[in-house]
Amino acid sequence: MNPARIAFVGTGRMGANMARRLKDRGHSITAVYDPATAAADALARELGATRATSLAAVTAAADVIFTVVPDDAAQLAVFAEQGDSLLTGAAGRIFVNCATLTPAVHLEVERRACAAGAGSLEACMASSIPQARAGTLYLMCGGDEAVFARVRPILGDLSSALRHLGPTGRAAQVKALVNMVMNINTAGLAEGLGLGAALGLDLDLLREVFAQTGANSQVLKTDGEDMQHRAHDCFFSAAHAAKDSTIAWTLAAQSGLHLPLAAATKLQYDRMVALQLGHLDKSGIAELTFPGRHA
Repeated sequence: MNPARIAFVGTGRMGANMARRLKDRGHSITAVYDPATAAADALARELGATRATSLAAVTAAADVIFTVVPDDAAQLAVFAEQGDSLLTGAAGRIFVNCATLTPAVHLEVERRACAAGAGSLEACMASSIPQARAGTLYLMCGGDEAVFARVRPILGDLSSALRHLGPTGRAAQVKALVNMVMNINTAGLAEGLGLGAALGLDLDLLREVFAQTGANSQVLKTDGEDMQHRAHDCFFSAAHAAKDSTIAWTLAAQSGLHLPLAAATKLQYDRMVALQLGHLDKSGIAELTFPGRHA
């Protein structure tokens, strides 16, 4: 698939840094598209790409199109079956869909892409903004193995750990479980540190003890100090945590399982959104548990 013309739909921090990484690796970024036109304009100038004014123009300009959009509705909208759509003139194209979505949406996108003569691959990301820029994303892919093989050289320049997990939908299921467990760990850490603060404990010392015991976790490394010092600059938003927790909770309900920790965590992140704190990093869940913050 090299050299391939590559385009990005969605130029937020993840999409933009993935595009920058591929440009650095010598790939041709031909077009970018985003409803936030100022961000798309700036990225297009930086990369020497065209800022497409329609989805159909994106497809016309590229062989491989990455979509990095926020949710199910946005994903289905860019693959609309009527009106402006990435599906226009899509025969022979490959769509690499990186958002955390309901597995059924990935399946529907694949159905629509195949009907248009295109290939579709889910490439779920279990990493954040610095890894997108450095090309060290953990990418979990699902879809036809032949499609995966065609774009593997491109994905390899984005990822330090590239896995094909099976047919379309499997990667989305695994990603939902990854984020479910991560969000539960984040909520539990916020409660532990919040209780420590209420007891008047030295939180620096408490975090050190956590790190040497069964309370240790990746979340402690990434979020513990931020929770303590209320440094909630956004790498993975509370709003996205609420969305992803809902995806996992729904999958559990559909499977006939009652997962009380997942349900409680979903409610905590839903509460953050209701309190207009959804723009904070997921570490901002500590605002609900520390004394003297949001009750």
